[in-house]
Amino acid sequence: MSNFNGIFNECSKAFNQNRIAEKVKNLAYGLLTCYGRHTITGMLTGCGKQFVDWSSTYRIFSQNRIRITELYNIIIKTFIKQQVSCEYIVAHMDDTLIRKTGKKIPGTSWKRDPLGPPFHTNFVWGQRYLQISLALASKTNNCQSRAIPVDFHHCPTASKPNKSATHEQIDEYKKVQKELKLSKQGSLRIKALRESLDNSNAADKQLIISVDGSYTNDEVLKNMPKRTTLIGRIRKDTKLFSLPAQSESTGRKRVYGDRIPTPEAIRQDDKIVWTKVEAWAAGKTHSFSIKVLNNLKWKSAGQNHLLQLIVIRPLGYRLTKGAKMLYRQAAYLICTDNNLEIEKLLQAYLWRWEIEVNFRDEKTILGCGQAQVRNENAVKNLPAFTTAIYSIIHLAGNNEKLIRGDNILPKAKWDKVTLRDRLSTSEIINLFRCQLWSQNNTNSFNDFVKKQADSKRLQIFENPFTSAMFYVRK
Repeated sequence: MSNFNGIFNECSKAFNQNRIAEKVKNLAYGLLTCYGRHTITGMLTGCGKQFVDWSSTYRIFSQNRIRITELYNIIIKTFIKQQVSCEYIVAHMDDTLIRKTGKKIPGTSWKRDPLGPPFHTNFVWGQRYLQISLALASKTNNCQSRAIPVDFHHCPTASKPNKSATHEQIDEYKKVQKELKLSKQGSLRIKALRESLDNSNAADKQLIISVDGSYTNDEVLKNMPKRTTLIGRIRKDTKLFSLPAQSESTGRKRVYGDRIPTPEAIRQDDKIVWTKVEAWAAGKTHSFSIKVLNNLKWKSAGQNHLLQLIVIRPLGYRLTKGAKMLYRQAAYLICTDNNLEIEKLLQAYLWRWEIEVNFRDEKTILGCGQAQVRNENAVKNLPAFTTAIYSIIHLAGNNEKLIRGDNILPKAKWDKVTLRDRLSTSEIINLFRCQLWSQNNTNSFNDFVKKQADSKRLQIFENPFTSAMFYVRK
């Protein structure tokens, strides 16, 4: 809790007045201690403000009295202080969908359901947000990392004009549609992140950002800022080219050489040998079989990028011991840095799964998107504020050096975890609640952990109220 307060106090520049900073800090406490829906009224109830006027709290978000960009800049500076010393920073970028029911909420529209079955496209009503997270690793490489969100940007789609629209309105719609395109917004957010790093004493560090196939296109690749490397997934039938051979003939020089086989054909080619590379994934170090080709060009990446292609062999797994061997899909990656070490490249991409963990925790634990607001500014600011508090609580936990079995609440008897497993978001928040309520409650919780651990039978269970408060799971 002391580390959380220290980081939050550094964010004073993000607020117009000190009283607003105090209100927002109480809202952050209410967000972390709320047990119901994480609406604004739920946050006010969590911090004991349910009997006072709530209109000023809504105006904090609807009238831009909190500068989200400044808030995330402080988070980036705190991240750089806690990061293990290395020459590069790893980031992940992806978009997420927050479901809504109100048809008059700004930025809502029909979106493709990502959880729908592959054989049928479903649509849901919701909002789209773009997030960038930085990888906070425990060591320099080949280790586990935790993703810290540093950007949460609202990315609505353009409203299509009706049938009676004029040609000018249709032309304006097409122009706005290009500007709001997801790949265009992703390119702009990468540039904004690079500028924030340059202003946070990290101008000398290379930025490595990993994305999925929806951002591995010409819009992003041709507009990459300096000192930035992109690792992206491509199709198995992508058309790649070698470097052109030197020719003494006159005329315009060739930019692209001969076309090489597709990534799928390279995977099936036995003449190209597989190499073994170790990287951290799914809780332990794995050995991956890969093929690497350097000095390649792709028309979607433009003439200035020399690429390296990485083909990852499908990993085998068994659902049960002795069951049939099953295989995952092969992965095909490109990297805009032709000289990046393959171990660092592969590990940076495997860490990308942590942004999916961010989305799950932000929505299910902190209720990102549950607030019922219709103001256009509040729709952008409130989910970004929730994500920022998620980042601060994790940075506070990392700075505290929390160790399981030492300065953390013990796990339940049925939770089979080892001391090496990292703390979950629920465990960190429960510890924060324990410290917060211990200061503001007349009852003493000092012996709570010892009594609960020593209780072996239900008949001598000490206090179910404390267990209900500190061991909530979502």
